[in-house]
This record gives sequence, C-alpha cells and structure tokens, in this order.
Amino acid sequence: MANKTSDSKAGPGGAKAKPLPKVSADKKTIRAPLTQNPHAIRDTREKVLEVAIGREVRAFRKKLGITVADLAVATDISLGMLSKIENGITSPSLTTLQALSRALGVPVTAFFRRFEEERSAVFVKAGQGLDVERRGTRAGHQYNLLGHIGSNTSGVVVEPYLITLTEDSDVFPTFQHEGMEFLYMLEGEVVYRHGSNLYPMKPGDSLFFDADAPHGPEQLTKLPMRYLSIICYPQSAG
Repeated sequence: MANKTSDSKAGPGGAKAKPLPKVSADKKTIRAPLTQNPHAIRDTREKVLEVAIGREVRAFRKKLGITVADLAVATDISLGMLSKIENGITSPSLTTLQALSRALGVPVTAFFRRFEEERSAVFVKAGQGLDVERRGTRAGHQYNLLGHIGSNTSGVVVEPYLITLTEDSDVFPTFQHEGMEFLYMLEGEVVYRHGSNLYPMKPGDSLFFDADAPHGPEQLTKLPMRYLSIICYPQSAG
C-alpha cells in the first residue's frame, strides 16, 4: 500500500521544504506563501503592562545576541522567572527591573516604551494633500503627498503620493532611489519603464518594483494621467 504524501516534502537532512506557490486552474492567480497574516488579531493583552515589559526585555536581549540563560547569569534571576517576565505572565518588581536594566544596558524607562507609545495615523480629506517638490517636478510632474509618518515602530518609512501628469509634463524614465515602489493607475495611459522593461499601463493596472533600478514614464500615451505612487524605505535611509 503506497504511503500518502503531504504538500511539503522532506528536503535534505529531513527538513521540510518550503511549499511552492499554488496556481489556480485558470493559470492566472498565484497564491504565494505569506510570512504575515494580514487578518490576524493582535493579542488583546497588548495594552497590559506586563506584556509590554516582557516584549521589550526580549527585544533588548535579542538585540544583544544573548540567551535567556546568559541573562539569568548576568542578573541572578532564575530562568523560570525570566521566561515568565518575557511572556508577560508576571509583574517584575522594581529591583528586578533595575537588574535587567543594568544587564541590558538600557534605562528602566525603556521597558515601558511599548505600553506608553502612541500609534500614529494621518487622515487627509480629498484634495487636501500637500504639494511637494521631488526630482520629477522639473519635468512637470505634480506630486501630492497623501500622508506621512516619520519615526514609527515598523522601522519603515512609507510615502504615498498622488501623481498627476498633463500636457505640460515630460517623460522622465530615470528615477532611481532606495526602497520599493508600488504604482496604481487611476486615469490616463502610460508606458512605464523599469530597468530595461516597458509596461503599458491603463486604469486599474499596477506595478510593484525595486526602486533602485532606473524607472519612470517612458511614453505618455493618454493625458491627463493620474496614478498612486507608494514608496517604502528603511527609516535609516532618506
């Protein structure tokens, strides 16, 4: 009797290989495995002080590249107690927090950061985005910034723009900057260049790419033209 096989076959050393992207019957939809569930609900205890402290302790420990056992030796706190602290199960005393503070090289107040931190949001009414100057402004490209959040917990800066091109606009296929970019066509038509590839784009089309390669509108097919441009890059970049 043949053994049943699973979707993930064992690879070298007995480790399971990563599942391949699933293709639908019409050959058009590709379902790639995601590393994050966008529909997941964050632990309802996120606002509990013990949980916030535990997450900060774990984050600082991992940043130093030390194990729980190493931290136990440095603080003279038992492994069991440290595990409870990092998992938000127990409330550490001030003496314990001071010991952790010295061992991890951070102020005691750093453990409360996640609990006290505000999560930002920017709301922009229609037509009230901020007109800004970017590299393509000289070519007649109008950039309307739809929101901006600087320092944040994600470590990523996201710049959403509504870009408008008119009869006064020129082609400009040589943009080049750090990060990733996503385009979504709203109005008009364009042939957009990314590296050596050309993409005819109409309303509803999108393009997602590494922005380090030269890119930009190669041919303005139908004007006026409007599209969303969302640029993402690490906070350390600029």
